[in-house]
Amino acid sequence: MDFQLTKEQRMIQNMVKDFAEKEIAPIADSIDKEERFPEEIFKQMGELGLLGIPFPEEYGGSGGDTISYILAVEEIGKVCGSTGLSYAAAVSLGASPLYHFGTEEQKKEHLTPLASGKSLGSFGLTEPNAGSDAGGTRTKAVKKGDRYVINGEKCWITNASYARTIIVTAVTGERANGRKQISAFIVPADAKGLTIRAEYEKMGVRGSDTTELILKDVEVPEENILGDAEKGFNQFLYTLDGGRISIAALALGIGRAAYEAALAYSNERKQFGRHIGSFQAIQFKLSNMAMELELAKNMILKAAWLKDHKQPFKKEAAMAKLYASEAATRACNEALQIHGGYGYMREYKIERYLRDAKLMEIGEGTSEIQRLVIAREIGCPQS
Repeated sequence: MDFQLTKEQRMIQNMVKDFAEKEIAPIADSIDKEERFPEEIFKQMGELGLLGIPFPEEYGGSGGDTISYILAVEEIGKVCGSTGLSYAAAVSLGASPLYHFGTEEQKKEHLTPLASGKSLGSFGLTEPNAGSDAGGTRTKAVKKGDRYVINGEKCWITNASYARTIIVTAVTGERANGRKQISAFIVPADAKGLTIRAEYEKMGVRGSDTTELILKDVEVPEENILGDAEKGFNQFLYTLDGGRISIAALALGIGRAAYEAALAYSNERKQFGRHIGSFQAIQFKLSNMAMELELAKNMILKAAWLKDHKQPFKKEAAMAKLYASEAATRACNEALQIHGGYGYMREYKIERYLRDAKLMEIGEGTSEIQRLVIAREIGCPQS
């Protein structure tokens, strides 16, 4: 077993860390407070090639791998959960399906501007009545001649306000087993009948663009079907598996920020004539945080390594996402406790970390869904 990063992976990690600390960290508090999407930051990220890390150069990418990409997610998330979430969604959900399932024409037309940073990717899956139950999708696409007419509603969709195209899932028929046939479509963001609304007031990741999509008689040509029309459900499950690795990395970054802040504070703050870090109660909290975050890191790297080597990674992705997200929330909660009353104040950033971390247990499949996925993968009997 080799746990060392390659020279290229380390270079990307250091480059992103330096960029995040210099360009994103100084404005992270204002991004959260003002609920502002930092367009200027994403423009810079595009110029640096960060939006195309895991994609080939022929499609505008950087020719990197999944490990390099999740290292970037972690470093960005460490300074700003909002920016980290939008970045992860743009690559894992918006661009990756095009790379894995798109035709050569679709890749050149739609993946290239995403990988080169000219636009952001967006993936429209979740609906008001189809969250954890993705198979409950109600949005429908009816074929008329050589076109499809799409009607439906999507919610909690990331980056749609800044996307050139949006991948949308819709029911196109019924499979042999009686279940819905769900297909994926590439929908232009300026398509007639498509309304994008960003009216949510969120607890955390407030600077990430979160929208509602209303599709009313939206027409797209038949060639805008992404991948196999009959395998759309399995395609987006694969997409979610990859996305879970990135959300795990984002959670790890947020958890690390909270842990490092708590460790530094414990070496500065004095009570009863001693640094609070000398008290066993504080040491045990910090030890647990360090251990859990280290375990999360290894789980994430394993899942990413498996994906890069084209081996099955569904179980490992679910485990990494589940463990990292819950470990991050625990780390943020303990960091706030160590800071005491100061941790409750905006000035110390801990309350922002905690608010941002909680979403990691919900997005890309809740903790409960991850446990169901793991149960299936380890062979538990299914009803």
